[in-house]
Amino acid sequence: MVRAGLTTERLTRAGAELADEVGFDQVTVSALARQFDVKVASLYSHVKSSHDLKTRIALLALDELADRGAAALAGRAGKDALTAFANVYRDYAREHPGRYAAAQLRLDPEAAAASAGGRHSQMTRAILRGYDLVEPDQTHAVRMLGSVFHGYVSLEMSGGFSHSAPDSQESWSRVLDALDSLLRNWPAP
Repeated sequence: MVRAGLTTERLTRAGAELADEVGFDQVTVSALARQFDVKVASLYSHVKSSHDLKTRIALLALDELADRGAAALAGRAGKDALTAFANVYRDYAREHPGRYAAAQLRLDPEAAAASAGGRHSQMTRAILRGYDLVEPDQTHAVRMLGSVFHGYVSLEMSGGFSHSAPDSQESWSRVLDALDSLLRNWPAP
């Protein structure tokens, strides 16, 4: 018998909230069952396994990030677009650390193809069109931006910048200035 009120979407959202509270690695079907005060078996009609639950949370996080990115990019170009897009990732990681971690989950090819991951790449490429980059430089730049955004956010979230001055916001601004300068003066192969 399916417990009233439990749906795949509700469990996914609850799992995402749990990830933000206790960490993405701690999210399991068992932990979710405890939260809803139900038997684990009653959740298996909605999610197949803890991996399925984590995949659903990752897809939710990618969707949320893509929606925020699209809203932030509307009407922007150049450095303004680059900064807005970068801030979406940083702000999302601060607001939803578990979901941000979920967005890094390696998805199987089918789930990846159905995810908002492609939207993220398209938005990054849209920003790069303002810098007149063509292939293969555009792909190199997409990878660079993703690496810098994720690297900075991960170090900041783990406290890596909290031990010294200047404030990490000042460094973040300088990093974005440097990225803008690099993209405007992209080196020839």
